[in-house]
Amino acid sequence: QVQLVESGGGVVQPGGSLRLSCAASGSIFTIYAVGWYRQAPGKQRELVATIISGGRTTYANAVKGRFTISRDNAKNTVYLQMNSLKLGDTAVYCCNAVQRVGAPPIWGQGTQVTVSS
Repeated sequence: QVQLVESGGGVVQPGGSLRLSCAASGSIFTIYAVGWYRQAPGKQRELVATIISGGRTTYANAVKGRFTISRDNAKNTVYLQMNSLKLGDTAVYCCNAVQRVGAPPIWGQGTQVTVSS
């Protein structure tokens, strides 16, 4: 019922910024949490940031102070603002949404972020 579409990826120089969007469509009633994940070639997928009902957010240590997750309920969109990007941030970034505690998440298809000098 719910579909997620990521956008905003691209190529950026070290120190630059990008804003990723995760737009939800379809039959939306409630969403307990939304998370941003990333996976680089040869590495395992890691959780980058989450936003939970009520507005509480969490971040991986590697991105604290540089990334910000936010939500625009009117647009059914969650954003990931990425500042001070590093080479190690290069990855495919995917969002997911959990509608209920214990339910499997719904995944988007991902957007490529490349940080290169």
